[in-house]
Amino acid sequence: MKKGKGLILILAGILISGLSAVKSQKLIESVAAIVGNEVVYLSDIENLVIDLKRNGNKMPIDQQRCVVLNELLVSRLFLDQARIDSITVTEDMVESEVTMNINSAIQSAGSEKALEEYFGKSMVEIRRDIRKALMEQEIIREVQSGIAENITVTPNQLKKYYAGIPKDSLPVIPARVELSIIQVDPPGNEENKAEARQKLLDIRSEILAGKSFNVLAVMYSEDPQTARNGGELGYTVRGSLEKEYADAAFSLTKNTVSRIVETRYGFHIIQLIDRKGDLINTRHILIKPKVKPEQTTKAISALDSLANLIRKDSMSFENVAKKYSSHKDSRINGGKLVSTNPSERITWFTLEELNPEMYVKVRDMKVGEISEAFRTTDDDGNVVFRLVKLDNEIPAHRANLKDDYESLYSAAVQQARSKEYQEWINKKIGNTYIKISDELKTCDFLKKGWLK
Repeated sequence: MKKGKGLILILAGILISGLSAVKSQKLIESVAAIVGNEVVYLSDIENLVIDLKRNGNKMPIDQQRCVVLNELLVSRLFLDQARIDSITVTEDMVESEVTMNINSAIQSAGSEKALEEYFGKSMVEIRRDIRKALMEQEIIREVQSGIAENITVTPNQLKKYYAGIPKDSLPVIPARVELSIIQVDPPGNEENKAEARQKLLDIRSEILAGKSFNVLAVMYSEDPQTARNGGELGYTVRGSLEKEYADAAFSLTKNTVSRIVETRYGFHIIQLIDRKGDLINTRHILIKPKVKPEQTTKAISALDSLANLIRKDSMSFENVAKKYSSHKDSRINGGKLVSTNPSERITWFTLEELNPEMYVKVRDMKVGEISEAFRTTDDDGNVVFRLVKLDNEIPAHRANLKDDYESLYSAAVQQARSKEYQEWINKKIGNTYIKISDELKTCDFLKKGWLK
């Protein structure tokens, strides 16, 4: 029920990757390097080398150690600059991401206890380490943003960038489509909702009579991500839960069971497992309304009638969508389907981004064609019925300036930013006190200004 860059540092990637980390070895905290006021410890390097090896890196250990040292030294340059510029990040700014990573790790391990044994640390220590890594990552992003915030690429620069890419190295862009939809919900769905509520009430009565919540969740819950774990979500912050779910969960006392809670996903009963301040661990059973065959027939018939009106030019697809569609995001656009990602809001989709039913309908359509009515599910997993119109398509092709201007522009900007970062790093190295341990001075990259 959870709501669904410059230099990338392996430090952050490894520390927040859940079970990719291994139990920390108790190494003597020897100082490997000093960068300004920042310190790199030998244990930092050795533990990350162990991680790389565990993740299948076949590079010789000495080379791995040099790669890790390089990344850590660069990260310390940014952190030292953040100290100079008084850039700070609060724990609250990363807390939801910390919890998300911990939840993922607990799910992979099977339990908190298993996770603690695997890391050789308590949950408090694991949370502390992940929080520290994420805060450092966010601080580094802030510094990088200040370095390259005004980077842009002119059309001429973009053409030069494109011309410099060997043609056989240009990426193959998958086929993309622009779509419009008309969606209707199951007719008489209130009756389906009432039946779902009653089924959940019956399950709740069994739990109150002494049956195991865990067992009944495995048997009946329609949330596939949690059902196999007895309905358990893991420790979660309030803001990452649906509001209705969170309100009910945070009002419970330990081991008590909520009344029926409705969210956009369906109906839930919730049991509180544990609460630690703003963190809460719950299990739930989800039941979704079931659509009857006669309701499917009625919805399909209604949509087919609308499709016939459009094909006869009695009404435009756009007007029908505005008047009849229940899909709120597209209805206001005359049915035009738009990405739900607020940072993108793009209208182009690859076929692989569509759900199976949409994929089957769209893959063989011609531009301008309207599908027959069909049954599918919305982004929340609820049954809906749709017509889809193929507005436009771009076949799979090698990247080019005409069809892929935005993608190539982003790549060119990223290249320009990377160049700016490297120039900044080179300058920062020259202006910063740096001391490297003698045993690590054999790394070739250190010859580029790091050794003083």
